[in-house]
Amino acid sequence: MDKIINRLKRIEGQIRGVQKMVEEDRYCIDILVQITAIQSALKNVGFSVTERHINHCVSDAIIKGEGKESIEELMNVMKQFSK
Repeated sequence: MDKIINRLKRIEGQIRGVQKMVEEDRYCIDILVQITAIQSALKNVGFSVTERHINHCVSDAIIKGEGKESIEELMNVMKQFSK
């Protein structure tokens, strides 16, 4: 969890950097490159959270006999995440 929090803090810094770039009227392509990097970083955080959820919450639900519901919930979120 500490890795995820640290990564989110770095992303927060990147977002502030992009905001400053916009305020300074920097070259649009440079801004877009930074936005793409932020999107990729957020997607990777999402994958890390998903992996953690599968290893803990979903596996616990399967052991308790509630796996189907947990998997359906995860699949619904994954559909939204992949948009």
